[in-house]
Amino acid sequence: MKASIMVLPGDGIGPEVTSKAIAVLEKIASKYGHEFTFNEALMGGIAIDKFGTALPDETLRLGEQSDAILLGAVGGPKWDNPTAPVRPEQGLLKIRKHFGLFANLRPVKTYPALIEYTPLRPEMLEGVDMLFIRELTGGIYFGPRQEAGDGDSSYDTMLYTRPEIERVAHVAFRAAQGRRKKLTSVDKANVLAVMRLWRKTVVEVHEDYADVALEHLLVDAMTMHLLTRPSSFDVVVAGNMFGDIITDEASVLSGSLGMLPSASLASERFGLYEPIHGSAPDIAGQGKANPTGTILSTAMLLRYSLDLETEAQAIEQAVENVLAEGARTADIAHGGSFISTDEFAQAILNQI
Repeated sequence: MKASIMVLPGDGIGPEVTSKAIAVLEKIASKYGHEFTFNEALMGGIAIDKFGTALPDETLRLGEQSDAILLGAVGGPKWDNPTAPVRPEQGLLKIRKHFGLFANLRPVKTYPALIEYTPLRPEMLEGVDMLFIRELTGGIYFGPRQEAGDGDSSYDTMLYTRPEIERVAHVAFRAAQGRRKKLTSVDKANVLAVMRLWRKTVVEVHEDYADVALEHLLVDAMTMHLLTRPSSFDVVVAGNMFGDIITDEASVLSGSLGMLPSASLASERFGLYEPIHGSAPDIAGQGKANPTGTILSTAMLLRYSLDLETEAQAIEQAVENVLAEGARTADIAHGGSFISTDEFAQAILNQI
């Protein structure tokens, strides 16, 4: 297979972890007889410094010519001013809208080798393996808004249409069909009118997936159950803001933000793949970054955009083997010895 991948290294540790992910994809290409082309472009703080915008038009044009996008991370203290007219996060919102990346997939899995280092008791984390699906281009982050300016009030509007809810619900139900056939829909239907539409629409879509068990949880209850019975969840679907919050909460179940990948998918196979962690500028250039989340994001890229399931599983198994053998980056060493970003990535390459 031939595929063109746009790489957005971004800011902070982004360039470090994306370079390791590229090395993994090159190893996969060599082993399985594929040809991957990597084209680098700018987004985030580095793009603001050079072009005055978080997402240059040239980056969008290159993305349109690519089969998938691999992103490192964007942002940092240098651009961390919520009142600034141009901010790195604007690039994320714009690229999601431009490519119609409406479904954000975040798998959360506990690894036996790391289970004792998570905040919860080890016995509570046995069997945790869930997939969060967050609607990404609607809701309160994209609804009508009014800045306060010099006034005393402002507002953001949580707005969803039935088609927006339907399409992400279909993604969630199909994902559940391929897993343990259980879907949890998260809302706030007891208070918010838009969430009552959400629940009603999910129930209607459920009629097409009789083999999937559906449950509804209010978002406040979900935040509790994630920490008291995390292994009971299979696939979880939520709106933009609630999905943003609960997926960050769920990340602690794996032991470190550095462990978790994500995929943001359009209606076709095209997608953007990135770790869920931030740019971590405090450790940039020190060889302390954990490349696992980005490397596992390449497994998702192979699975969802290129339909290469065997290759995706090869990466995931390599990561699990490396952890089982005791290799650790600083964030998962918990006071013990650790190896550098380069050494950890090389250990994964050796396992493929």
